[in-house]
Amino acid sequence: MAKSLSADVAVSSPANRLYQAVWRWHFYAGLWVIPFMLILAITGIIYLFKPQLDTVMYRNLMFVQPTPAAVTYTEQMKAVQRAYPEAAVTQVIPPVADNRSTEIQIATPDERNLMVFVNPYTGQILGARDEDHNLQAIARTLHGELMIGRWGDYLVELAACWALVLLISGLYLWLPRQRFSVWGTLIPRLWSQNRRIFWRDLHAVPGVYGTLLIAFLILTGLPWSGFWGESFANVWGRFPAQMWDEVPQSTVLTQQLNYLGEQVVPWAVEKLPMPQSVLLVHTHSGDLPAIAPTPISLDEIVTIAKANAAPSGYSISLPGGETGVYTVSASPNDPTQEVTLHIDQYSGQLLANVSWQDYGLVPKAVEMGIAIHMGKYFGLANQLLMLLACLILIGLSISGAILWWQRRPSGRLGAPPFPTDGNQWKVPLVIAAVLGIAFPLVGLSLVAVLLLDYLVIARIPTLQRLLN
Repeated sequence: MAKSLSADVAVSSPANRLYQAVWRWHFYAGLWVIPFMLILAITGIIYLFKPQLDTVMYRNLMFVQPTPAAVTYTEQMKAVQRAYPEAAVTQVIPPVADNRSTEIQIATPDERNLMVFVNPYTGQILGARDEDHNLQAIARTLHGELMIGRWGDYLVELAACWALVLLISGLYLWLPRQRFSVWGTLIPRLWSQNRRIFWRDLHAVPGVYGTLLIAFLILTGLPWSGFWGESFANVWGRFPAQMWDEVPQSTVLTQQLNYLGEQVVPWAVEKLPMPQSVLLVHTHSGDLPAIAPTPISLDEIVTIAKANAAPSGYSISLPGGETGVYTVSASPNDPTQEVTLHIDQYSGQLLANVSWQDYGLVPKAVEMGIAIHMGKYFGLANQLLMLLACLILIGLSISGAILWWQRRPSGRLGAPPFPTDGNQWKVPLVIAAVLGIAFPLVGLSLVAVLLLDYLVIARIPTLQRLLN
């Protein structure tokens, strides 16, 4: 009897009631986040190894046999225009090595975006790849917006922020509540015959070791998100206007070049205003027609790019309209080598030249984080480190779902019991407030769930029976 009373006291102690409240939050967060985390982790792995997958899947398009003589870029572009007379060339990527093809992107009248591969030595068209419907493109779109546009972007962002709630609450639940033991705390008891202990340890211990990696993935991915990322960029992604205050500017921002989802220009320059080319029309007296200026050639743009130390792998975005500009942009593996050049399409004048040394401290941190997030910064080791983070995320999602299924009562959701002491919501409310300040979208959703749980579910017995 004394033992039973002692257990009742322990269950009703403030520490246990707080544990109960945090556990309920962890459950809610997991229920919402798990499907999204599985999608993000799997698609992230696919896109993480895009360089290797591309060389395997499109080897016949990407690799050529070098010869002493090469065809000009202008002629290569004309070959593509002859093959696709109704399409518009939007981007050109010069070969990244002597044995690689030139990549020329076009937009067709039926709204397809094709990457056409050209042999730079012969001008021969090797083939084309649909940039919207290949494995890596589909993985990228799923990863960023679930293939449903802006609302999908918001859902991914919300799920990613809720994953931070999972990490914080998970760390609290992992902390030993009584006597510390290495087994089950730092080393999973995978030999245990108790299936619940086995899955609990397989969930908790790797989760603790992977917390920093997963948090890093979340935080470095958020700058690309639609709501928080856009607001963050508006604050930190600006440059002093005097850097190009003597050139004509449009109201269009450089971020429009990332409209296909592919990273054409670095995050740090997305809020850079697009300059305009100066259209000077020469007129004649009498009946002679006016003479419009002739744009400079693609080969001249390549020369300008090389003269301004654009690293291998840079792209050239072609002008949009008569006042548009050529944009040379490079997002190499090492973000300190990034460069963005806006060039007048008629005179070849360099209207804007932005590189790493022009970035502020925050944009530099973001660009470095993105490079590591994408597995680019330190080669294969970087890819393997991010792969490990994705695998831990998949393992946590699967083991968490199994733990829920094992304890789920028949016919009910099986949420942890609602704390009987309202004071125990103080800690979750503090967490909600902190996250709400940093991430407004998740803060609003946290408050909404808190109010729903405390004001509705806790006061309707039928709902409690279905959920608990």
